[in-house]
Amino acid sequence: MDLSPIQVIAVTSGKGGVGKTQVSTNLAIALARRGQRVALFDADLALANVDVALGVNVRACSADVLAGRRSLAEVVHIGPAAIKVVPSASGGPLPTPAQLAGLIHAFSDIANDLDVLIIDTGRGIDPIVVSMACAAQEVLVVVCDEPTSVAGAYALIKHLHLVHGVCRFHVLANMTRSPEEGVYLFRKMLKLTERSLDVALHYLGALPFDEQLRTSVRKQRAVVEEFPRSKCAVAFKTIANRVYGWPLPSAPRGNLEFFFERLL
Repeated sequence: MDLSPIQVIAVTSGKGGVGKTQVSTNLAIALARRGQRVALFDADLALANVDVALGVNVRACSADVLAGRRSLAEVVHIGPAAIKVVPSASGGPLPTPAQLAGLIHAFSDIANDLDVLIIDTGRGIDPIVVSMACAAQEVLVVVCDEPTSVAGAYALIKHLHLVHGVCRFHVLANMTRSPEEGVYLFRKMLKLTERSLDVALHYLGALPFDEQLRTSVRKQRAVVEEFPRSKCAVAFKTIANRVYGWPLPSAPRGNLEFFFERLL
């Protein structure tokens, strides 16, 4: 049995509308195209939309696991590039902390077939968002060059650090007009955090504004699949190459974590 650690990445943001789900879906597919065994969990338990973004016909979802009707393995759907998609339902009752812990532990059911788990969280400092970020080994914050996006991203980083001890974050600039705009946005985030937080921010890169991404969204397809030579798809492949090079976790951090048993 393979007991290698699994890379767990929480993709999050300080506000909605910054392209977080598109980052999650396209990054998952791009990593799978590199030969990684990838699962994508829609952890926005209030406004789930990964299944819509990928055109997946949902038969069962995480709500069935929370209710004890299905095992985690029974709600896995196969998406593009053979990624394992764990969808969720929108508008249902939110889980209790005990149910959420049970759901996180349930992912061990599919651990033997995984190299990477990508968690598409909600946004802001909602308790479920925070729980998912703390249960991951890496936190990827998607931000765009809008005051509300920057302020929300900073508030999320501040809360995760001061309240939950998360010290490392990756920043991905989205909907940029040039590579320089992405670097400028990262420096803006860096300046905010350096004033009062002892955190490490790492610049993951920038995704360009691309009309072909908008077209792929309307078609319920990932841009890396629909327009693989587009500017945005090429950028996603570059981002995936960088993520592929991240070191695997070597020890638990003391939080409730996905695949905790593999870190012992």
